[in-house]
Amino acid sequence: MNDAPVIRCTSLTKEFATVKALEDITLEVRKGELFGLVGPDGAGKSTLMRLLAAVMEPTSGNAWVASHEIVKEPERIKEKIAYMPQRFGLYEDLTVMENIVFYADIFSVPKDERPARIERLLGFSNLEPFTDRFAGQLSGGMKQKLGLACALIHTPEIVFLDEPTNGVDPVSRRDFWKILYELLKERVTIFVSTSYLDEAERCTEIGLIYEGRLLEKDTPGAIKARHAMPMIEVWSQNTRAIMQILKDHERVTGIGIYGDRLHIGIDDRNDIPDILARLSEKGHAVQEYREIAPSIEDIFFSMIGKKTHRVKNNE
Repeated sequence: MNDAPVIRCTSLTKEFATVKALEDITLEVRKGELFGLVGPDGAGKSTLMRLLAAVMEPTSGNAWVASHEIVKEPERIKEKIAYMPQRFGLYEDLTVMENIVFYADIFSVPKDERPARIERLLGFSNLEPFTDRFAGQLSGGMKQKLGLACALIHTPEIVFLDEPTNGVDPVSRRDFWKILYELLKERVTIFVSTSYLDEAERCTEIGLIYEGRLLEKDTPGAIKARHAMPMIEVWSQNTRAIMQILKDHERVTGIGIYGDRLHIGIDDRNDIPDILARLSEKGHAVQEYREIAPSIEDIFFSMIGKKTHRVKNNE
């Protein structure tokens, strides 16, 4: 694998009036990686994506994408990337095929190369049966697949995807990630942002971002190993009640609700009996529990100092 970074940021900062949307972002992404920028809404993900896609200039710092500087060579960058913002510009009164052809025109894809590329993208995205359907009649997941097909028509080296699965149903989310894995096999570099922290586990490397600052960057496995902490998983029909009972417990480091399960972080494994006894005293006896490794989501909320959290969307 080529070790030269295809995306490099150095002290990248962006301010809007009195708001600092990004502060001192320094990171590298290498060719063929699926890099996930992970954080809640308002963390600065879209701002960083726009800077790297050369549609916005930084307040300070610099970045290079495909060896080109974002401020001095924006047009060179746009030739080599695909950028799919949260509201990708599909034309709802055009069919699936007409949208793809329209973007082929925009990117000046040679006429003789179009049939093979379009056939491949339709098969890739499972849109072959829907070529004559108007884009406005597609489901949210199918619109995202069409948007990706349009963005890929010019065979980019790097793909920027800004929260592509936001608001998409769980099945479509899984399908979309399968498409990204297929792109990865072709050594395309993928830079994807998401507020679904469970999606971090699907990336080769991730950056955890919060309030405009990059908290951590590494592989999911390395981050979990570095921030390992004792944690138990318990099942309950009243997860909110248990959260309320334990949220101020001095030996509990964090609590996350995952449907009918709770992840309870603790200072020491020896504290488990005391915590379970506290729940029993309050009428919530735990019959079964197991020790688990914290998820990226558990670690993220621990890092930002939030003791309790709920999963945004659980597959």
